[in-house]
Amino acid sequence: MSKTEQKKPVKEQTIQLYQGAKRIHPKMAKGRFANARVLMIAATQLFFFGMPWINWNNRQAVLFSLEDVHFYIFGMVLEAADLLYLTGLLIVSAFGLFWWTTIAGRLWCGYSCPQTVYTEVMLWIDHLVEGDRNKRLKLDKEPWNARKIRIKALKYLLIFVVSAWTGITFAGWFTPIREFVPAIFNGTAGSVALGTAAFYGFVTWLFGHIMREQVCLHMCPYARFQSAMFDHDTLIISYDTERGEPRGARKKNAERGENNMGDCINCTACVQVCPTGIDIRDGLQYQCIGCAACIDACDEIMDKMGYPRGLIRYTTEAVLKHEYEDKDIKKRLTRPKVVWYGGFLAIAVIGLFTGIATRQTIQIDVIKDRGVMVRENKQGLLENAYNLSISNASDKVQVVTASVAGFEDIAVTGLPEGGVVLKAGEIITVPVQVVTQPEYADKGSHPIVFTFKYRIQGQPESEAREITEKSIFIGE
Repeated sequence: MSKTEQKKPVKEQTIQLYQGAKRIHPKMAKGRFANARVLMIAATQLFFFGMPWINWNNRQAVLFSLEDVHFYIFGMVLEAADLLYLTGLLIVSAFGLFWWTTIAGRLWCGYSCPQTVYTEVMLWIDHLVEGDRNKRLKLDKEPWNARKIRIKALKYLLIFVVSAWTGITFAGWFTPIREFVPAIFNGTAGSVALGTAAFYGFVTWLFGHIMREQVCLHMCPYARFQSAMFDHDTLIISYDTERGEPRGARKKNAERGENNMGDCINCTACVQVCPTGIDIRDGLQYQCIGCAACIDACDEIMDKMGYPRGLIRYTTEAVLKHEYEDKDIKKRLTRPKVVWYGGFLAIAVIGLFTGIATRQTIQIDVIKDRGVMVRENKQGLLENAYNLSISNASDKVQVVTASVAGFEDIAVTGLPEGGVVLKAGEIITVPVQVVTQPEYADKGSHPIVFTFKYRIQGQPESEAREITEKSIFIGE
């Protein structure tokens, strides 16, 4: 070894065990699928922001009130005892997700998922304030100056407004929004509702603006288990390798197939518009959310080149292998996995709606007063005390009357004349007494049956419905 080589300094190397995620600045895609995504986002956000402001029978049409544990959904009122229907809704959602994913892959992610929706909204703000992809990249590299501070401040102001109003609206699904919004500005809003709004607004900012695609790549479980529902007939976004390769740059007026080149001109437009930063030409990847931005970008290039659209398109692996044509939708919809998932989904939906449609709007629990087992009243009759817990799970005023059977001479006392009147969604406890002659009720417990009749206030008694509840009477 020479002296020159011995004196050569050794360069230090820094090995990083963790590398932070590089910020992705996707280019705004334009085309039919981008327009469809805008319409879907508009529809979902119109529902989310608008529904809490709709009234129904002098109350909020949809309100999940945690304060009194009542869920108001237009004319239906659900309470804690109806949480069984929540289980049914979860089952429907699960089978619906399985069925839809098997057929259409991740179209839910690309068009309706809240994470995708708010990421798209934040990207619109970026584009509006900072400009398109190249301008945003250039701005990030610029040193901080008055212009950059002004642009960033305006962007964050708009992001704050969107996040804050999203949080306020979310809280408005759980507390009356027409009361909550004014209470925020006059300082009388409840701490729980205010905390809910602040937390959801913060999450909107964190997930939609800061983390963005990182939520889809590393936090969303759906991206991980979706492959269990995919098969070669599932609709996915694919690059047609057979048609596109070998790829390469060429002049705009070049003939198709010139120099044995494929249709892909290697412009990377599909990569530039991808919100998760992947190259769809590398094949199916779990990071793909099915948003079709790459399809719009590629179709635009194909139009400019005079080539047919569809180099990147919604298709299936089976179609790419020429097992059948793209138009053969029947084959995809009638395969066993789809039929089975669809059948279970139909059963779950029918069961849920049947249960809701046949549920009793009046629920009554008869609770024996253990503090007073039996006593003799002023008339010399034996008397037992009970508490009637009555809940009105409808949006109408209901009238409830009661009678009891079990002895030849037995009656219920303590009820208001004309019956108990319950407002919509009201829960009350009514103390009553059951009396009978001493000779009928000897020592020990005796079975009795309460019969309750209920009807909407104003309806004739002939339209009343009945509920029966069993209890016991203690004699002496």
